[in-house]
Amino acid sequence: MTATPLPQEVHAAAAAGKLLPSAVENLTAWWNAGLPDWAQSSLSELIEREQWAELNDRFYRYMEFGTGGLRGRTIGAVSAQAETGTLSLQGSPAHAGVGSNLLNDFTLTRAIIGLFRYVQRYLESQQSTAKPRIVIAHDVRHFSRQFCELASSTWTKLGGEAYIFDGPRSTPQLSFSVRWLKAHCGAVITASHNPPHDNGFKAYFDDGAQVVPPHDKGIIAEVNAVPLSAVHEFLKVEISGVRTLGRDADEAYLNAAAQSVIDVELLRKSQLKIVFTNIHGVGGVSSMPLFARFNLPVIQVPEQAAFDARFPTVKSANPENAEALALAVALAEKEGADVVMATDPDCDRMGVAVRNRAGQLELLTGNQVGALLADYRVGKYKELGWIPHEGTQSACLVKTFVTSPLQDAVGEKHGVKVINTLTGFKWIAGKMRGYEEKLKTAMGPGFDYDATPFRERARLLQQHSTFYLFGTEESYGYLPNDFLRDKDGNAACLMFAELCAWVKSRGLTVPEYLDEIYLRCGFYLEGVINIYYEGASGAAKIKRILDTYRAAPPQKFGDVAVTRFQDFGREKFYDADGEQIPAQDLYIVTLANGYSFAARGSGTEPKMKFYLFASEPVSSAADLPAAKAKARATLDHLRALIEAEARQRAES
Repeated sequence: MTATPLPQEVHAAAAAGKLLPSAVENLTAWWNAGLPDWAQSSLSELIEREQWAELNDRFYRYMEFGTGGLRGRTIGAVSAQAETGTLSLQGSPAHAGVGSNLLNDFTLTRAIIGLFRYVQRYLESQQSTAKPRIVIAHDVRHFSRQFCELASSTWTKLGGEAYIFDGPRSTPQLSFSVRWLKAHCGAVITASHNPPHDNGFKAYFDDGAQVVPPHDKGIIAEVNAVPLSAVHEFLKVEISGVRTLGRDADEAYLNAAAQSVIDVELLRKSQLKIVFTNIHGVGGVSSMPLFARFNLPVIQVPEQAAFDARFPTVKSANPENAEALALAVALAEKEGADVVMATDPDCDRMGVAVRNRAGQLELLTGNQVGALLADYRVGKYKELGWIPHEGTQSACLVKTFVTSPLQDAVGEKHGVKVINTLTGFKWIAGKMRGYEEKLKTAMGPGFDYDATPFRERARLLQQHSTFYLFGTEESYGYLPNDFLRDKDGNAACLMFAELCAWVKSRGLTVPEYLDEIYLRCGFYLEGVINIYYEGASGAAKIKRILDTYRAAPPQKFGDVAVTRFQDFGREKFYDADGEQIPAQDLYIVTLANGYSFAARGSGTEPKMKFYLFASEPVSSAADLPAAKAKARATLDHLRALIEAEARQRAES
């Protein structure tokens, strides 16, 4: 390791305003940190090439360890030759990019050291002498396996116990495995459906859920306290002390995911014909064996079945996007399949296409799939006697505030409680943890929650706490039960297959079943606006939108006035259990026509997000086409106005 004086060109660029003060400060610290030769050479090259915008983006801040962990670029927009080196067969560079705002060996090691220190201190506060135990999974992205092995190696060098898998596994399997192994925490190396140049590190606590207060703040403080100088001794990977999980771990997860099916015989007898794609990610690892358990004929999209960090057949490996399902839809048309299912790279999300009455394949949104599954599953639980026919406030659906109000209406019609949470499945999992703890308290010492059969657990939860029926968020995430604590694309495939089998047994199509729900609850339509702003300048624009919304809330859009502005960062809100919602930069705006929208900065991507909600009353089937047309036209008009106004705020 060598270090030379910081080139004068850096000081000149700073004086000329080409480098941000924070970028100069962080670049100087890294330059003098004794980086490996390849990393020092990379910085020298970028400076010689006067890549000031790139250096600003890499160094204007330390990649923020947020409440879910780290996520962002691991390959720079501009790469140095020493970083690129010789590409792998799948196009992976030799090294992750150097920079405080990139995910690389240095920032990842800081994160794992901070997490270890927090867990160790937490165990000490509980008078536990156990070694901190972690389970780590990874997806198929660039550097995912390398980061997994580096993280597990660091953990064992620090004195803990680490478990990893022998290859890529899904995020929901990680969540399950934390509980199954009674680990103290977990992590998954993934950036979900982000672009190929990104990767991430998501942290989980002992309940198998992403961390929430107070643990999130504590972990963040520990990570931020780790100096760059502390990472060098851990950069050489040594995994001889790391334990690799075997087939029994996979079987345990598959057994849990299979319990997402309520009516087993219905699904097994359906002969539903499915086209499935994992879009080059981990979905096939568990989804295909689960389909086989229920004798479901499934055809995989061959061009997308193999792992590939480049996601070469799609612009975005996100099942929310129609283009990502194009190959699957084409194959389904060729094979005459009933339904298309697609999962994202880490298999925590699922998108679908279904046949309508005209025989055409039709894409459904995450809001629509969530409403369909909620209505079907609550109805089926009633039919089988799991919950009272008239409903109960001791059983609940859980959703996020930015998920369709149609699901609130579904819950109300069924007579069950509906809980709204902040965005992110960790908040849904937090409600599950509360219900679990309440039941444990009621049952007393010696009660084993996970070992209690699911049907019995459902009865006890309704008697002493609240039975979680189903949880969903608009961004294509669904979770059937509380065996694990994050959205599950594998279980979602089974749940949706069961729903399709039930609809088929009634002689209906899925869109016709959705219309039945609209006739009971009213017509609901949703829209979304994503405004992307990359890098340091982009972060400032997103902050400007958020800040000006708070300081000067919008008054009207066109001729539609704003009648209510809710600021979740300043006001106090409570959920249906009477629990206070944590403060967050989330705004909900209600308009005079009854429509509404929510605004927030994305926690996982460099963008501002707006969630639009329309609703129209429906008194008969004859009214439904007109209600749909009116909602679409009005929402399209409002979408344009809201986006234009937000972009103006960003540039002001």
